[in-house]
Amino acid sequence: MALRRLRPGIGKPAVVLAALTLLLAGCGDKGGSTATDGGRTKITVAALPLTDTAAVYLARDRGLFEKAGLDVTVQPVQQSIQALPALANGQVDVIAGANYVTFLQAEEKGTLDVRVLAEGVRTAPHMMDVLVPKDSGIKTLAGLAGRTVAVNILNNIQSLTLNAILDQRGVGRPVYRQIAFPQMGPALQRGQVDAVHAVEPFDSAIQGQLKARVLLDGASAPVGSLPISGYVTTRRFADGHPRAAAAFRRAVEAASKIAASDPAAVRAELPKYTKVTADQATSIGLPTYATATDLAQLRRLTELMRRQGLLKKAIDPATLLVK
Repeated sequence: MALRRLRPGIGKPAVVLAALTLLLAGCGDKGGSTATDGGRTKITVAALPLTDTAAVYLARDRGLFEKAGLDVTVQPVQQSIQALPALANGQVDVIAGANYVTFLQAEEKGTLDVRVLAEGVRTAPHMMDVLVPKDSGIKTLAGLAGRTVAVNILNNIQSLTLNAILDQRGVGRPVYRQIAFPQMGPALQRGQVDAVHAVEPFDSAIQGQLKARVLLDGASAPVGSLPISGYVTTRRFADGHPRAAAAFRRAVEAASKIAASDPAAVRAELPKYTKVTADQATSIGLPTYATATDLAQLRRLTELMRRQGLLKKAIDPATLLVK
């Protein structure tokens, strides 16, 4: 279901329709819903198969959503941007692992009235890496200047963070190419790109299968502990269903506390919704799971976006949080 060359801020109706059609083809007849069933409120959540979304699966599998009075359906997607049109149209209620850059840009452009239910994850050592082939001639960061680097979505969190690292070290930037995470390994193997900026679990899989070499820890300074994804909804949903929104936030934050305090719980969960095996899950680099939303950290992100031109003006994250 990966979309090619689809940029944040979706402005063309044909592109929006194409994205929505692909998403709904995967969803069948099940769209977002808030109808009650046996006293529980139904919510549809689009989620990426990444370590970022472990909390939503923990909440589901450990009964935290049910305890909160929710009946949650999780719909996998390969890129959070795929679910943006469905979120805007109400077929999806929440996006888990939502790449903040995409949704903050959509908010600024007026294509989506964004609300953040809860913070998701922040960068942590080797939760994402820049990888090159084992025999690559690129030996240092300076060698990336002008070379092609695969990112999941153009002009987004991966290029934002990598550019910040390169700028701080005074070296030139690469040329980014949009390739969905599952296709990054084959693209690197075929020589279609010079490097990939991969997140877990794809990071470890590419290293294991191709013996790819880590050129850079993608969570290096100055982007350490930077918020990168969260649980995003719309103002329409948040205002129309305040109890369900609050219940979802409580459940996912409780699950995030489990993830933060017990990494083994995350590693046990990963094989259930990703293609990694139980053995592979033991060595995967995990992000930092946020147990509460930190406005100061979110402001770091919005200011970095503004400096790199991904926002025209600073956005105050406090105005987007669901109370």
